Amino acid sequence: MPTFANFNVKTTIDCKQGAVRAVRYNVDGSYCLSCGSDKKIKLWNPISGLLLKTYGGHADEVTDVAGSCDSSYIVSSSLDKSVIYWDVSTGTPVRRLRSHAGGVRCVCFNEDSSVAISGGRDNAVMCWDIRTRRLDPVQVMKEARDCITTVLTNENRIYAASLDGCVRTYDIRVGELTCDKVGEPITYLAQTRDEQCLVAGCQDGVVRLLDCETGGLLLEYKGHQADDYHIECGILANDAHILSGSGNGHAFVWDLLEGKVLQRIRISDNGGVVHSLATHPKRQEMLFARRRDMYVFSADLQIEEEQL
Repeated sequence: MPTFANFNVKTTIDCKQGAVRAVRYNVDGSYCLSCGSDKKIKLWNPISGLLLKTYGGHADEVTDVAGSCDSSYIVSSSLDKSVIYWDVSTGTPVRRLRSHAGGVRCVCFNEDSSVAISGGRDNAVMCWDIRTRRLDPVQVMKEARDCITTVLTNENRIYAASLDGCVRTYDIRVGELTCDKVGEPITYLAQTRDEQCLVAGCQDGVVRLLDCETGGLLLEYKGHQADDYHIECGILANDAHILSGSGNGHAFVWDLLEGKVLQRIRISDNGGVVHSLATHPKRQEMLFARRRDMYVFSADLQIEEEQL
């Protein structure tokens, strides 16, 4: 059983890009990205808080961003109905992809970053071959009956969460679709590192642990406030702790197996919705977004381990 150490704030960054819509780590956690209502993406050093690059090219709020497996490219989604594929070092758009009929809410890469997957307010999931110059999606999935809030993928599957209360699993190998009904609007979806479970943040103020194979409910985590906000959830790198933002300036950490609250993290005394978060791929570290700020939290345990 991994030891739990309380998380404390290490860095607070005023992103200066209006409201921060999403925060994400790159593949190895050495850098992080913030998406703003000012239509820009910013690349940061999360430890020093140093701004490294700004990416401008969207015509509306940026909703999500993901880094490629070699950190050379990023892909972003926006309410301007487009997906942009960026060169990290030059800061220029390599390709602008437009097929969604509504704002694009979420985006991710596949494992070798040859395909980008996006989900939108038009209820569609689209797959884009970004290694070619093809501007049309190679596949469009339109089974959802409401906005797509998260897309995830691993070697064999694509997961899509929707406000219609369902998690849809597209099995790439056999071309099958499985629909698991949660029954509440799902605002975010994350997968454990061992790929056995999904964590679904729902608008009814409950985070649910789902079995990837059966779609069955394994456990529920409660205590935070959702209040119809799009609040994200996540799993720490040790696969032992679940976390979620909250509508009252806090974040919560639960024990994955027992479901009990291990820490209620006070992000701000002034309230505000802690809506977006990201967990470090290796360390006990995480990012939170609240209003115009990004917060870097880490566990004291990590410092102790480095000193040993």
